[in-house]
Amino acid sequence: MISKQDTTVSEDMEKDKFPPIKIQQKVAILIDGNNIERSVHHLMADDSAMLNFDLVIPRLLSGRSLNRLIYFREGKSISSKLAERLHNLFYGQVQPCHKSADIPLSIKATQLASKVDTIVIMSGDADYIELVIHLKSEGVRVEIAAVRETTASLMIEHANFFHPLEKEDFFTYQSKNVKAAKSHSPTPLPNKQDSSPFSPSSGLPSQAPSQSAPPAQQDPEQVTPKKKVGRPRGSKAAKNKSKAGSAKKANASAKNKPSRYRPSMPHRDT
Repeated sequence: MISKQDTTVSEDMEKDKFPPIKIQQKVAILIDGNNIERSVHHLMADDSAMLNFDLVIPRLLSGRSLNRLIYFREGKSISSKLAERLHNLFYGQVQPCHKSADIPLSIKATQLASKVDTIVIMSGDADYIELVIHLKSEGVRVEIAAVRETTASLMIEHANFFHPLEKEDFFTYQSKNVKAAKSHSPTPLPNKQDSSPFSPSSGLPSQAPSQSAPPAQQDPEQVTPKKKVGRPRGSKAAKNKSKAGSAKKANASAKNKPSRYRPSMPHRDT
């Protein structure tokens, strides 16, 4: 395997003696999205960390032509903004996978083996070792780009070149709601219980807060009991009188009222 140091050109070489070499290599970049995302989260210790494609993809190409860029990802929760950005910048696409991404990625790599010169697999999963060996047997240059801490050692050994992804290749994504909450966060108020005798703004001695004296305790013998507020006297007798008067009126009206039945006549003897 060729290391990164072996590809550096000495600065002492004269550029006039060596004209620029035109490289005509077609490169296909196949990304295992789930593996890269887990590696980035592990390295950054942050689930909101993401890969900076604007910085990584040009470095992987290094002046070569890009033939395909496919982002394989398991699951349905795929960001539409990511797919739009990959299409606008690199004419790339996001391909959702039913289960894991290793099988669709391997099928696509074998299909592109006769159309490209180099295939860059962005994953450190050891399941791609057999794919790397097969592509190399077909005459394809295979390069691996992944986080070194989460990449299998056999993947690095069998690949033609290894591109390590560092912390500088990632960024932390913050939504607009989080940014707005941070910008409108209230400023902390000064501590009221400041032990310093000087005020921080004027430098003059600050006045201690006045403490109100506790209320004086009264002698229980001198305290006059409160009077209970009740209804006035004689209210019950007045109610009884009114009831008796209403009863008398009812009896008088009953006497003056004519009876419905005629009085019985005395019986006469014949």
